Amino acid sequence: MPGTNLTREEARTRAALLAVDAYEIELDLSSAREGGTFRSTTVVRFKAAEPGASTFIDLVAPAVTEIVLNGRALPLENFADSRVALPGLAAENELRVVADCAYTNTGEGLHRFVDPADGETYLYTQFEVPDARRVFASFEQPDLKATFAFTVTAPAGWVVVSNSPTPEPAGDGDTRVWTFEPTPRMSTYITALIAGPYVGVFDSYDNGAQHVPFGVYCRPSLREHLDADAIFAVTRQGFDYFQEKFDFPYPFAKYDQLFVPEFNAGAMENAGAVTFRDQYVFRSKVTDASYEARAATILHELAHMWFGDLVTMEWWNDLWLNESFATFAEVVCQAEAPGSKWPHSWTTFANQMKTWAYRQDQLPSTHPIMAEINDLEDVQVNFDGITYAKGASVLKQLVAYVGQDAFFQGVRAYFKRHAWGNTRLADLLGALEEASGRDLRTWSRAWLETAGINVLRPELTVAADGTIESFAVLQEAPALPAGARGEAVLRPHRIAVGLYELTDGKLVRTDRIELDVDGGRTEVPQLAGRARPAVLLLNDDDLSYAKVRLDADSLAVVTEHLGDFADSLPRALCWASAWDMTRDGELATRDYLSLALSGLPRESDIGVVQSVQRQVKLALELYADPAWRESGLERWAAAAESSLRAAPAGSDHQLAWARTLAGAARTDGQLALLAGLLDGSVEIEGLAVDTELRWSLLTRLVATGRADEAAIDAELASDNTSSGQEHAATCRAARPTAGAKAEAWASVVDSDTLTNYVQEAVIAGFQQADQRELLAAYTEKYFASVKQVWETRSHEISQQIIGGLYPSYAVSQATLDATDAWLAAADPSPALRRQVVEARAGVERALKAQAADR
Repeated sequence: MPGTNLTREEARTRAALLAVDAYEIELDLSSAREGGTFRSTTVVRFKAAEPGASTFIDLVAPAVTEIVLNGRALPLENFADSRVALPGLAAENELRVVADCAYTNTGEGLHRFVDPADGETYLYTQFEVPDARRVFASFEQPDLKATFAFTVTAPAGWVVVSNSPTPEPAGDGDTRVWTFEPTPRMSTYITALIAGPYVGVFDSYDNGAQHVPFGVYCRPSLREHLDADAIFAVTRQGFDYFQEKFDFPYPFAKYDQLFVPEFNAGAMENAGAVTFRDQYVFRSKVTDASYEARAATILHELAHMWFGDLVTMEWWNDLWLNESFATFAEVVCQAEAPGSKWPHSWTTFANQMKTWAYRQDQLPSTHPIMAEINDLEDVQVNFDGITYAKGASVLKQLVAYVGQDAFFQGVRAYFKRHAWGNTRLADLLGALEEASGRDLRTWSRAWLETAGINVLRPELTVAADGTIESFAVLQEAPALPAGARGEAVLRPHRIAVGLYELTDGKLVRTDRIELDVDGGRTEVPQLAGRARPAVLLLNDDDLSYAKVRLDADSLAVVTEHLGDFADSLPRALCWASAWDMTRDGELATRDYLSLALSGLPRESDIGVVQSVQRQVKLALELYADPAWRESGLERWAAAAESSLRAAPAGSDHQLAWARTLAGAARTDGQLALLAGLLDGSVEIEGLAVDTELRWSLLTRLVATGRADEAAIDAELASDNTSSGQEHAATCRAARPTAGAKAEAWASVVDSDTLTNYVQEAVIAGFQQADQRELLAAYTEKYFASVKQVWETRSHEISQQIIGGLYPSYAVSQATLDATDAWLAAADPSPALRRQVVEARAGVERALKAQAADR
């Protein structure tokens, strides 16, 4: 829709004209069980700097029935292109807009979900980036903050939660009315409403005179799985740590955490009413890595109460002020908070988040952390590995540069100075400069305002007696990918060099040298004259953001002894380096597989194990020489089976290998093992074949033609939940027949009735690496459909389709040519172009890696 894409210049003009005071919003949700539309009434009071001027308010709705500005009825035709035109403003204004807004099934605006387990209806809002306007008329930009007072009519017996504490409902009959107190001043995108027959568990945070009520909510069908005590424990840990480090008390009246269905992201930092995807309520056994990931998400959203909600970026080019800081805060809290269950969180960060950042930073769409955001479409595709993971990595580097005490001193000043306001990069840097006494402008230009990634390599000479004659760190700035803006730059890095020796079968650090690296070559004279250790590891402790390479002798030791590092972080750094070399075509896929098979049996960190398992699967499917691929897949599947049988009974490693085998099995014997585990005729001691594992086993059996639709129906009959329906949709789309593929394609591309989660499930089943021949016909169909999908579907739905259905398994020059032809002819918008170009880059990288593997 033309009016939905607000530009930065439009936002600046409107912000210069308006000062918004307060919203009063009435929502009638009594129609929720039937769906369709709901009545939304908005009264907003605001000032105008220029009486007589005109502006607009944003609204995405099927119909408007009333527009009244300062007592004057405006024509309903003023509502067009998702905007309501407001001519002839006064100095003080009151606007009333009554609209019929739509429930959605896309996870945007007011999402409506019917739980097959109980037939009940559940609602929740998701407003970031620009979707509050789907529920009430609003000035949809982060720097026009106001107070919000919600009044909600909903079915009797429901729970209604918003940013303010939940009042007692009034009324009788079939509906009740909840009248919430006004919120503090906040941006539109962090307001929230969650309604339905949710169930809650309650507690509080009490610290001296401070009392903050806690609530944790989910659907009744998940209540038996809700481990609220564990969630409360992590939340208290975060409250203690952040309030001490930020020296600013939690700024809202209560803290609710709501696990809601079909949520597009991991979670959303609505002020005082955080929403999470309800897969974080684990209905089957998961490994400790899943609990760690959930805890990280809990802490990330809690950190947002300060970074993002209390102090908010002025415009979306400073999104990193929200996301990079919240990501850094989640990790440092887990690493340092007393009693944390995951003090190794920097290991997880290095192995997962930073590999995401490295991948994103090598795409043609790479951008500075402080990105150029021209409009809303730009920011909607910018919630990426650079904004989150690279930004957090750079903050870790900044802490090493200025010191943690000075860093948090600056953060405290920033919160006190800008509470309830909006900020830019200069506001934070100014506070950090005052606290540290350092000029950070050069640092900012190098790290926040440029794109791309550096590579650090060791250069050393060793004498005949084994002593180091010279050692230097070489820094490279590879050219940015074709199409990327800007130029590659060399940056200043604060790094450590770790010296490791083999002692009693373990690689143990014997010394550590911390230094600044600047320019193309940095001498390290402290190493001259020392005996050459078994391994020299650049960027030890992962202080900086850079790709790291090992010298030949260190690489040889690591290849044989990667699993023997005594500590998890250097192992993770070496795993990440090996994976990056594989992606870059510097390490053959078959050699990466050998490294994985050697190192994984000795890898104790389950998060690292699961990351490497995913990476091996991806490497074999995309980066292996097609002539050798089947041999590699067979070797990997055999290793998965033997590792499953060898793993300690009931262990996380056992479960991780069971899931790996469920995705890798290919021989008759392996598939028979999956079938036996599924029907109970085969048991492996300690392995619980529970609901989620059963679906994993069945999906592989269906995809290989060993199970049919009747088996899917039978499994769904025993798990007729929303999750079960999604798994069944994946299985049906994974059937190895032309008819199944045509049916799946039509349901996603030719129809728009699927919910966001079911569509995602269908796409996952459709894209099977073993079914390349069946998928070949869809490359042409993809390019014939993609632009229409972008123009007619919501952002979340179209992004799923565009990224998910791209022919990524068709690794060939023909796929690149077809993509280039479409890009040249279709004239896509910048946001659509970015998504397709990113997908194209995956095929281009795979071709290069396949050549290296040959």
